[in-house]
Order: sequence, then structure tokens, then C-alpha cells
Amino acid sequence: MQMKSKRRLTPKTSERIAKIFIWSIALLVIGILVFIVAFILYKGIPVINWRFLTEIPRKSGRAGGISSTIVGTLSVTALAVIIAMPFGIGTAFYLAEYTKGGVITRIIRFCAESLAGIPSIVYGLFGFIFFVNYLGWSILSGGLTLAFMILPTIIRTSEEAIRSVPNIYREVSYSLGGTKWQTIRKAVFPSAIRGITNGIILSVGRSVAETAAVILTTGGDLSMPDSIFSQGRTMAVHFYLLAVDGISIENAYGTAAVLIILIFLINVVANMLVERLIAKGR
Repeated sequence: MQMKSKRRLTPKTSERIAKIFIWSIALLVIGILVFIVAFILYKGIPVINWRFLTEIPRKSGRAGGISSTIVGTLSVTALAVIIAMPFGIGTAFYLAEYTKGGVITRIIRFCAESLAGIPSIVYGLFGFIFFVNYLGWSILSGGLTLAFMILPTIIRTSEEAIRSVPNIYREVSYSLGGTKWQTIRKAVFPSAIRGITNGIILSVGRSVAETAAVILTTGGDLSMPDSIFSQGRTMAVHFYLLAVDGISIENAYGTAAVLIILIFLINVVANMLVERLIAKGR
């Protein structure tokens, strides 16, 4: 008897199946994101008005607005990024441009990867024990704690962006008599700025949405902060407490919607600024 030959998929059929599978996964991820954002905005946008954005929370958040939490969020995030950005970008350039492996490089990468894997509540406990004991409950304590959290993200994304710059840029700079620093400043950095900015935007998003580390370091006061040494509360902490404690689910949705809109605006503005810088560099 003649054995029946097994049917095999043709290369074109296999490619079509693979494309359908990949597109399905991508659309599923996009669908989940759209559903979550749409649900929060549907519940939260009706709550948002001018008074909600400009008034200070009263009665533990049951009444009033969220103006002080908006200021607290922007202050803590700005401090974290300002502190972490030079250290992160500087470390990335050192790893990508000044080292070719070795013990020091391995130690730095190991430390960065270890920092990236630490849970946020551990950062919060560290900030509570170290920064709060010396600086008190304050926006500065929260900003310093978040700076440690976002440092690994800035290092890894910046290093990848720097390494993606073609070597021909460096070779041309050296052939024209440029020094190492001139090559980095004039050739490498402008080409890697988009990737570096993406890493900073990711760090901003993590800082804005962080709760565990911030709730243990900033103090959670609802009054309007007047300096970085004042106590404060971020929007993420505010809507978490409103929802978990059952204080006001309505205001919790409104705060979450404002937070999503704020993150979107930060991304748009940052990308616009990067495009302008790149256009001026050309």
C-alpha cells in the first residue's frame, strides 16, 4: 500500500497565519488599552469642571477639587526627573562610549538591573527610613525616592538609543579632528535624542502614576504646597485613597481621568519639543 503523504503548509500560508496571529495579538493589546482609557474617561469626564480643577480638596476629598494634588504631582515628578536625568544619561554615555566591557561596566549594569527589579514599596520604605528621617514628610523626599526608581529606565533606554547611532557618525567626526567629547556632543547626542527622550517620557509616566513610594514619603497632606519642603499629595495617591477608603468613587474617577489626560499632554508636548530640537539641529 502506498503511504499517504502528510500535507504541509506552503510558505505563503504559514506567513499569512503568522501575520494574522501577530496582528491579532497587537489588536488585542490596543483594544485592552482603549477599553481601560475609555472606561475611565467615560466615568471621569462628567466630574471634571473648572471648580474641580482649581479648588483644594475638602472633607478628605469628598468635596472641593484636586488643585493641590495636581501641583503635588507636577512638583514630585519634575524633581524626580531633574535629579535622575543627568545621572541616567551620563551613565548611559559612559557605558556606551567610554567603556568596552570590564569589571566596572558589569558592576554598573548589574546595579542598574537590580534597581529596576526592586518593588516600588521597597523604594517607599527606603525613602521613608532615609529621606523622611532627614528631610521630613515633603515633596523633596518623594522626588528623591522616585529619582532612584526611574534611574534604571533612563539608563537602559538612553544606552540603547546611543548604541543605535551608526558608527559612521563617530568616524566622520574623528576624521575631521573632533575629540571624544565633541563627537558625543555634536554627532552622537543629537542622533540619540529621540530615544533618550522616549526613556524620559516613560520615566515621567511611572513617576506620575506611582503610589506606594509616594504615599510613604510625601505625607499626603491635601493643602496646597508652597515649597519642596512642604507635604503634598499626588493625584495617583489621591484617587487610590478615595477609591480604597470609599470616600468618593465619583471624585476618584474624575481624578483618574485628569491623570490620564495629563500623561497624554506630557507625551504630546515632549514629542513636539524633540521634533523642534531635531529640526533646529538640521
